[in-house]
This record gives sequence, structure tokens and C-alpha cells, in this order.
Amino acid sequence: MTFNDLPQVVAELRDEVIGMRRMLSHLRDENAQHKENTHRPMSVEEAAEYLKIPLRTLYMKLGNGTIPATKPGKRYVLYQDELDKWLECNRKNPVPLTVEEENAAILASNRRKPDKADWR
Repeated sequence: MTFNDLPQVVAELRDEVIGMRRMLSHLRDENAQHKENTHRPMSVEEAAEYLKIPLRTLYMKLGNGTIPATKPGKRYVLYQDELDKWLECNRKNPVPLTVEEENAAILASNRRKPDKADWR
């Protein structure tokens, strides 16, 4: 490559970068269309159907606090993303956590500041 070839090489690189930007933009748009909002409230009946468990079993698990739910009044409200997370955490062969989830779990488990004397 010589100095005279430099403008042509720079133009080719610019075209490649523009093509990559378009491709990334297209992929980002496709992923945004495929993602759906899973943090939606569900009734107990919908949750039982979603989990494919009997309604009585679901009420038993809600009563002892096994399944994550809120009870703003007389009725339970469950969220699909929380149910998915609960299903993943209660597997016999759990899926490994991501680094961010693992760090969050470690930070959440520390209830007090470590003693500096223990660092030695």
C-alpha cells in the first residue's frame, strides 16, 4: 500500500463501517420487536394455568410464601417474570447465574460490614 492508495482504502473502510452500523441497527430493531413485556400482573387462576399446577397447590404455596406474590388487598397478584425466576431457582439442576446476578446475590447476602481485623 502506498500513500496514493490511502484515500481509496479510507473510503472502503468508511463504507464498511457504515454497513456495520446499519447491520447493528437492524439487529437491535429486530431484538426490540421480539422482546415482550413479561412483568405483567396475573391473577391466581392465570398463574395456575401458566405454571400448570392445581389451584389448591398454588394457594398452598402462596400461603407459606414459597411462590413470590403480593397481596395488596384480599387477592394475590403474581408477575410472570417473577414466576419464571422462581421456576429457574427451584430446579434440581439450576441454570448458572450471570455475573451480575451472582454479584447482586453476594451483595444481598452481606448483612454487616466486614471487620477490618479479619482481613489480615
